[in-house]
Amino acid sequence: MKTRRAAVAASLALTSLLAAACGGGADSGSGDGGPVTLTFQSLSDQPAAIAATNKIVGAWNQAHPDTQVKVVQAGWDSAYDKLITQFNAGTAPDIVHYEAAGIGPFATDGYLADLSPYLSEQKRADIPKGVLDSVTVDSKVVAYPTELQSYVVFANKKLLEQSGAQIPAGETMTWDQLRQMAKTATKDGKYGLGWGLSSPTATFVAMAPAFGGKYFEGTGDNAQITVGQGEMALPQLVHDMNATDHSILPVTLTQSGGKALAPFYAGQVAMTVQGSYQAANIEKDAPKDLDWIALPPIAGPAGPAQAANPQTLSVNKDSKHVEQAAKFLDFFTSTENLAALNEADTLIPASNSAREALDKKLGAKKGWSTILASGKYLTSAPYLFAGKYAQWKDTVATPAYQRFLANQIDANTLAQQLKDGWKSVGK
Repeated sequence: MKTRRAAVAASLALTSLLAAACGGGADSGSGDGGPVTLTFQSLSDQPAAIAATNKIVGAWNQAHPDTQVKVVQAGWDSAYDKLITQFNAGTAPDIVHYEAAGIGPFATDGYLADLSPYLSEQKRADIPKGVLDSVTVDSKVVAYPTELQSYVVFANKKLLEQSGAQIPAGETMTWDQLRQMAKTATKDGKYGLGWGLSSPTATFVAMAPAFGGKYFEGTGDNAQITVGQGEMALPQLVHDMNATDHSILPVTLTQSGGKALAPFYAGQVAMTVQGSYQAANIEKDAPKDLDWIALPPIAGPAGPAQAANPQTLSVNKDSKHVEQAAKFLDFFTSTENLAALNEADTLIPASNSAREALDKKLGAKKGWSTILASGKYLTSAPYLFAGKYAQWKDTVATPAYQRFLANQIDANTLAQQLKDGWKSVGK
């Protein structure tokens, strides 16, 4: 099925030329008895993460003179289109850095090697089941998971205390507690919560498991959508906090998460829901007198679960050195290396041992203990395997959610549009 995306690749000729310059996974190796060279296309774009990646690769190269890894620095922009072009042109790197939400189609089309034979039982046991499920396609492990994010509530401790809101002290908190804190803190021209939901679908789908929501059953083009109580619970809650409680700063619902940090810094909102990685930006950019904290993971009726979409490392099935590449992935995802990489990227390690190691090192540092604890609750993400999800998200779900949050449609209409849109996508 490797011709499935040929039409798309043909329209990306310029990208193909660029890819040819940095690809060549199938041709790696000297052919004259010299060391094997593996190309590793890395998407890391933060300076600290780039440095951490290069350090790991350098350590491997020093210890393995017969198998050298060459980092090809790329970026997240247009990464999917670039990979389509590279795989169709036969110029894909030996080692592919991407994310679980994007690798499924490549695995289904036969571009990614089955890494199951190379995954030790020890490493398999070290990866939470939901995270391992996110990189398993047709019973084959097609990637090693590396880094994760969760959604976290960051709070202005002083504003909450001054408002009389009770700050949760347990291992988790409930959505009811969050809603009550937001209501209590909404006074004197300030709002309890700022939530950047200009692109709400990813957030609602990722946080649905806490309410028992799954959205999708099945895989590929055969996946079916479900929009019931578990899927509607969080959109309805956000709607009610905005329209009934008036505890959400309205403009933030039209902003990105990063833009929604500005009113948090300015003391206009007491809390903000953000990707966990924003802790690094808050630490760097927030006013020095802002006493911010990360609140406990939020639990719904089904617990504090969130869907896992890890960054991933896969091996090109056409690489001449699949076994050597798999050995490098095992090295790259060691406890020490994953802890160092995730510290640099302010993300959550995809293995239990690395998360525990990072917590031991940084648990006393502001926000880290709570963020790392949220990693314990990451679970399976059915949307990863729904073939039309990306198109449905962009063309159907996001505009429908935006209309709902703006009070332009009601909940029943939203649910119907989500279901009808899924049936019509791709036709």
